[in-house]
Amino acid sequence: MSENQDHASSFSGSEPESGGIAAAFGVESVYRDLLDRAPENKMAPRLGAMQRAVEILGEPHKAAPVIHITGTNGKTSTARMIERLLLAHDLRTGRYTSPHLASVTERICIDGEPVADETFVRIWEEIQPYLQIVDDELTAAGEPRITYFEALTILAFAIFADEPVDVMILEVGIGGVWDATNVADGQVSVVTPIGLDHTDMLGETLADIAGEKQGIIKDDGFLISAVQDPSAAQVLLDSAKAHNAQFRFEGVEFGVINRAPGVGGQVISVRGLAGTYEDIPLPLFGEHQAQNAAVAIAAVEAFIGGGTTALNEDLLRSGWEELTSPGRLEIVKSNPTVLVDAAHNPHGIKASAAAFKESFAVDRLNIVIGVLAEKDAQGIFEAIRTEYRDSTDFEVRLFITASDSPRAIAPEDLENFALNAGFDEDEVQTHEHLHDAIAAAVTDLGAEEDSAGAVLITGSITVVGAARTMLGL
Repeated sequence: MSENQDHASSFSGSEPESGGIAAAFGVESVYRDLLDRAPENKMAPRLGAMQRAVEILGEPHKAAPVIHITGTNGKTSTARMIERLLLAHDLRTGRYTSPHLASVTERICIDGEPVADETFVRIWEEIQPYLQIVDDELTAAGEPRITYFEALTILAFAIFADEPVDVMILEVGIGGVWDATNVADGQVSVVTPIGLDHTDMLGETLADIAGEKQGIIKDDGFLISAVQDPSAAQVLLDSAKAHNAQFRFEGVEFGVINRAPGVGGQVISVRGLAGTYEDIPLPLFGEHQAQNAAVAIAAVEAFIGGGTTALNEDLLRSGWEELTSPGRLEIVKSNPTVLVDAAHNPHGIKASAAAFKESFAVDRLNIVIGVLAEKDAQGIFEAIRTEYRDSTDFEVRLFITASDSPRAIAPEDLENFALNAGFDEDEVQTHEHLHDAIAAAVTDLGAEEDSAGAVLITGSITVVGAARTMLGL
């Protein structure tokens, strides 16, 4: 056995004797350890620390082939769709996505379910000495120690090696070139729609941002891309050619043929890379989710058959029967209808609005919203005004609030963004606490007799996650 194999095999071992309560407490302890590191929005533009960590751990990032996903919006939904299709083909999956809604273990999933608390804690304890070695080396070199996201990514690789899984589905944190996940070489590289987000880190133009995201395309790999702005598409195309990677673009080699709203979602027909799939139920709302589905199908075709073998349609249908995407235009309560949607940039708001208007008939929409500091709050409120208030015949009111995140914009400051975006003062309420904003939005609908209204909770994923917890999910 090689030294690398020996390190990787050390991740297997007996489960701790303590039960679920102790394990859950252990998860919280691990999470506190992670939070003590540089925060998630302060990811370091480097790969050296990751490369050193996986080296001394026995290269767990090479324990299984990788489908690597980047883009601005739709990454997690696409990852979940890919996961369900692979599971339908009897492949054991490890999915790594971010951020989480309620528990950090949601980020690391085995066969579609969050990793067991016991495993999460045990593997963290096993890799701690190795992380300390790297921390000490970084500190001696005058560099920041391993960050929150780097540590969590290393943990994910170690867990996937320990299980072991047949395929890893990895979602980047930010960008691509220097993202912590990019120590892995994707057999298939997936790029969802690219928009303007994290411009302070990735660049001011779509071409600049694509220049960062193309970093996940690897030599002799396979690029699957959603429809892109021409400037971004050219960057991806040039990179694929430079890496001798095959490439397929939505709208050229594959895509949605047609779609129709259905009960609990929609029915879609998709032209894939190697087959055409007619009238497939998709239990998610909106054109953007249909496009994500086309990308997911193409990615699985590329992974399983090199893009030349059609998927079994029965497996495709069964794979998506139980598909969910929590926090993505998700109905969490009825009477009145309450939905949560983690749209955190103008592009996401526009996609969500189109899906909402297509799928729900209302005469009043109360929007509960909180936004994080690094996001384009002004653009978000302008998108809400144009996509909801100004382009519909139903009334829109805002219930502005904040999550408990230290990065949350204060509600009174958010109110100024809303007013600057063109909302009237009588259309806006401000609440310091999220639970008060939700209660006010629901109560407001109840005060209107014969009102067919809904509440939409959106903005940051921290707001959506907290709301789901408050509503018992």
